[in-house]
Formats: sequence, C-alpha cells, structure tokens
Amino acid sequence: MKLQNGQRLVFIGDSVTDMGRTRGAQDGPSEGLFEPLGKGYVHVVSGLLNAVYPELLLRITNVGNSGNNVLDLKNRWQKDVLDLEPDWLSIMIGINDVWRQFDSPQLPEQHVSPELYEKTLGELVSSTRPQLSGGLVLMTPYFIEPDRQDAMRRRMDEYGDVCRRIAARENLPLVDTQAAFDRVLKYRHSSYITWDRVHPNIYGATVLARAFLEAVGFDYNHQ
Repeated sequence: MKLQNGQRLVFIGDSVTDMGRTRGAQDGPSEGLFEPLGKGYVHVVSGLLNAVYPELLLRITNVGNSGNNVLDLKNRWQKDVLDLEPDWLSIMIGINDVWRQFDSPQLPEQHVSPELYEKTLGELVSSTRPQLSGGLVLMTPYFIEPDRQDAMRRRMDEYGDVCRRIAARENLPLVDTQAAFDRVLKYRHSSYITWDRVHPNIYGATVLARAFLEAVGFDYNHQ
C-alpha cells in the first residue's frame, strides 16, 4: 500500500467527488446528517481504508465542488489544495468541461476546450507534484454510456486521453474510470448505476472507489 501512516489524502473535483459533502467540514466520519466526505466514492474509499488498514491513521479530505471545471479548480487551488498541505492528492475533473459543450452549446464562455483543459490541468499537476511527500493520482473523467460513437462519449474520451498524456509525462498513477465503468456496462445497463450517465449511485461510487484503491496498492486481504 502506497499510503503511509499519518498521511493526509485530499480529493478534489466536481460534483462526482462532492456528492453532497457537508460544507465547513472536509474530513472525518459521517454522523447523522453530517457528511464531510459526501455520499460518493470518497466516502467508500474512506470506509475501506479505515476498515482494512485500521493501523494507518489517515486523514481523508474531500474538497470536491459541484459544477466545477478545471478553471474553477485553478481558481481555488491555493486554498483548497496547497493550504491543506496534503501528502497525497487525487484529481478528477473534466466532466463539466465537456458537459457544458452539450447542455449549454449557446454559452461558449462556459466551455473548456481540450487544449485549455490540457494546459491548465498539466500546469496544476506539474507545479503541485513536487510539493507532495506521497504522490498524486490522476483520475480520468468519464461518461457512463457504452456507445463509443455517442457524441458526448467520444468527446469525453478525448479528455480522458489528455489525462493519460499528463500521467505518462509526469509518471503518475492513472485511474481509468471510463474503463472501470465499461467493464460494468458489459453486464448492466447504465441506469443501474446512474440516473443521468454522470452521477453514480452507490454501485457506481463503489466502482470508482475500487479503481482508485487499485491505483494506490490497496490489498483487500491485508491483515
């Protein structure tokens, strides 16, 4: 397992990372209506890490913000990443960068081109990686649609390719979230794991959590 005792792991992204997290409290266990980690994959990751590796006193923080694109991440990077001084950082962004191109085609100011996406994300990664004592995990955006010729799926795959290039260039662990969902889509319709092909239910959140944990060397049989 790559995560070590006492380290802080920060997750940043959009609504898929946010998933209703309680504002004003970014980490800690859920208690009643108090959901500092939200109800998505970050919550599942935290549950599995604490259950299987109880000896590791890990601090897990969720700073996902619903509706964000990569430019929004850049604008809050100092406060929500650097000021938290994480040992490990996980980034998953790109869904809104693509989605706005389809649900708001008349608002080009909300669109983020692949070139701008690659430039911005690449700069954030390259400038931050040297400041992390642990590491940086890059997660691709995804669209839970099995038809690869679907216009939005094709576009999302382009942004996933950008993440692959950045990960290869910076020698980072890459979580191919699209591949993880494609495996499930061989057996289940997309409606089984999401209502809008983007926001996952608990099944979809677990798919994402499993893919992330594989990237950091999680061992389900750890004793």
